[in-house]
Amino acid sequence: MKNNAKATILVVEDEPFVQMLLTDFFEELGYATLSARDAQTALVFLGEERPIDLLLTDVGLPGISGRALAEAARKMRPSLPVLFATGYGDNHEELKEKLGPRMAVIAKPFDMERLSEIVLTLIRGT
Repeated sequence: MKNNAKATILVVEDEPFVQMLLTDFFEELGYATLSARDAQTALVFLGEERPIDLLLTDVGLPGISGRALAEAARKMRPSLPVLFATGYGDNHEELKEKLGPRMAVIAKPFDMERLSEIVLTLIRGT
């Protein structure tokens, strides 16, 4: 499922292997990627004048949580789509109930086809 548009995804994941897997996967699909291991680094990217079409953040980040990062990101870029990733099953359902517009959640381990579908839907705004 190749992506025709050159959208940019900011991947915020503290596990190096998962971060590498996600960035490689998205680049193979034709997306540009930015990577951060924590919310502070992600906020630097979000504060710059570069285009970012989707924020994919782990919920359980060290320091500032993925939820707090998404809240700060939406203050900086109100229409930014956000995809939360979580490895905690209970958290997945609880988080789903609190999602705003153009937000979604996916459980780890990822079904890569489902991940690509969610990303495309969020970026397109459909």
